[in-house]
Parts: sequence; structure tokens; C-alpha cells
Amino acid sequence: MRNRYLDLLRFLAIIRVVVYHVTGWASLTLVFPAMAVMFALAGSLMAASLDRSGTPAVLRRLRRLLPSLWVLALVFVPAMLLTGLALTPKVLLWLFPVADPPANGWGALTLSVIWYLRDYLWFVLASPIALWLFRRAPLPTLAAPYALLVAIEVGLLPDAAAPLREFGLYFGAWLLGFAHHDGLLRRLSNRVLFPAAAVLASAGAAWILTHRGPRGFDLNDIHLGNALWSSAFILVMLGRAPTSAAWIDRSPLFSRLVTVLNRRALTVYLWHMPFVVLLTPLVDVVGWSHRDPLGLAIRVVLVFALVGVVTLVVGWVEDVAARRRPELVPGRRPAARRPARAAAPTSPAPAGPAARVTVPAQPLGRGQHGRDQRWLTVTFPLAVATSSTREAPGSSVTPSCASPEPVLDRTR
Repeated sequence: MRNRYLDLLRFLAIIRVVVYHVTGWASLTLVFPAMAVMFALAGSLMAASLDRSGTPAVLRRLRRLLPSLWVLALVFVPAMLLTGLALTPKVLLWLFPVADPPANGWGALTLSVIWYLRDYLWFVLASPIALWLFRRAPLPTLAAPYALLVAIEVGLLPDAAAPLREFGLYFGAWLLGFAHHDGLLRRLSNRVLFPAAAVLASAGAAWILTHRGPRGFDLNDIHLGNALWSSAFILVMLGRAPTSAAWIDRSPLFSRLVTVLNRRALTVYLWHMPFVVLLTPLVDVVGWSHRDPLGLAIRVVLVFALVGVVTLVVGWVEDVAARRRPELVPGRRPAARRPARAAAPTSPAPAGPAARVTVPAQPLGRGQHGRDQRWLTVTFPLAVATSSTREAPGSSVTPSCASPEPVLDRTR
């Protein structure tokens, strides 16, 4: 059974990502560190899959991840090749992005969200050994990505590539998902969890305030601050997660929205950025500046509307990848089953041969023992087997005085 609270977190994370890319509000990254939350949820689900089916879960997770990327590549890669992208073997990275796939000028911005799939892919591949290590040494394994990130940020590893930095940034959130799945976060007492979250948040805030990025206090530009602040957020949101969130399903419309966005999360994430890039100059041309509230509101509405159209067209690929029945709009309630019809009364079995059994009757008097007894003959009808109730091969029928039905003595 799905955890609707986790569905709600993913729903909010996707909404936050789209709104952030439309508006550029740096404060949204502090209020809700969406990418770290998404990686934590994915880590929890990955641990559950590994427990359920072992290492084959890796292939299943890749099968669910890659088809949506291939649909996107089928549209944009030919367009980039026609507008200046060189045709080299690196183009094959669009099939399996273990590194950043190549893109031309406009494609680099339009498809900039592909880094998430690159990191996700590496985290999935690393999960079997990472889960094995985590369950034998939880704290050292959890601390390793943060130690790597600290080493990069202070200059001990100055030539580290961006994927290595993001491994240090987001794999810690993935491991916190492992801790959530194993129940470690829930077992932490309030006296441990909340002080730990406060220490992480304070350290993250101190780093953020002293390492302001080019866009201000945008966590995407402040890696170590992002990791610490996000870890504190995840500790609280997952460590004190409710066991259920039944209130979500009390509103059919809201419940359907949560379900749709969870079933189409990858499609929405991959396709929203092209529309953000497309609509920015168009909204300015018609006089609605992308900086004033009206222009921002129009852009948000248009982006969600266009993403909704694309999701209707290609979102079913996620159903196929998950081996579900394809649906245009997922989350439809199953039709109520009709009540079963009452069984037609069966006609009595035709008369057949009778079993005649002689039994002693009750004594009629107090004469000498055995002289006053009478013997009665009782007749019990035997049901005749019909075509719908045939005897099992090799069975014999023994009449019984306790019941008019035959007793089947099955022989082997």
C-alpha cells in the first residue's frame, strides 16, 4: 500500500521545482529543498526494492527511469543536430547518461535538468553496495558523502568534477532515505533528532550566510550549505513522518492531483524546462514582464498548462515503463463491482437407488432382554451424480445413515 505522506512530499517537491524555475525565487530553495527531498524519497524506495527483489531491482529501476528520457531525446536530439550539435559517439549518452549528454547552445539551457537523471542513475547503480555498507556501519557510511563535499569545498580536491561534487551533495540525502526505510529515523527520540536537526540547520545557515552565491542565498549555488540545510529538513520531515495521511484522499480532486503528479513526476520534470525557456521572451514581448507579479503568474499558469498537454501525449510512457496499464490521466478509481447474482435454485436430484438399512427400534416393554425389541427397516435415498458434480476418478461411494448424501472415500 502506498504511503500517501511520501506521495504528498513528492507532489510538493515537483510543484516547487517548476515554480522556482519560472520565478527564480531563491527563497524557495530555503523553504523547501525539493531536490534533496526527491533524492531522499528515491533512496527510501530503492532500499525497499532491494529488500524485496535484490539486485534485479537495479535493472527495474533503470527500466522505469530511461524510457521517458528517450522520448525527450527523440524530440530534442535531432533538433540539436540540425542546429549545430556535432554528431559524435558522445551522443549515445542520451541513451544512458552516466555523464552529461552533449548539447548545443540553446539545448544546454533547455535540457539543463538532465543532471538529475545522471545523478539518479549513479545512485541507483551504487545502491546495492551502499545499502550493504550502510547496514553494517550506518554513521560512517552516512558521513562519507558530507566529508567528500567538505573536502571539495575547502579546496582539498580542487579538480573534482561536478558529478563528484553532486555525489557528495545529494548522496547523503539518498542515504537518509535508506535510514527512513530501515526505521532508524523514526526510532530516534525527540531529544536526539531535533537537536541534531538544529545543529545541521545552524551549520548550514552559517555557511550560506558567509558564502553568498551569484544569485544571493540560492542553495543551488552554495553546495555545502545546501547539503547541511537539506539534511536537517529531511531529518524532521521523514523522521517524524506520520504513518498515514488519509486526509489527502478525503478530497477526490486533491487526491487525484497528488496521484497524477506522482505517476507523471519524471515527465513533468523533464518537460517543464523547455517551456520555461520558451515562454520567457514571449511573455516579455506581449508586455507582461517576467519580473512583475502578473507576468510571473501568467508564466506559471502557461508552463503548467503546456506541461499538462505534453503529459497527456507522452506521460503514458511512464506507465509502460512501470508495467502498468497505460492511462491518459492516472488515478481513476476502479469501477464498483456489481453485486454477485444469487445462485439459481437447484432442482432436486432425481430419484435414484435407495439404501436399505435395518436398525433396532426402541424396546416396547420390560420383558426379558432381547425379546421385546422390534427391528425397523429405514430407507435413505442416494443422490445421483449429475454432469456438474461428478465423482472423482477412483472414488467409491459408501452409504451413511447419518446423512442422505453419499460419502466419498477418495483413494489415491
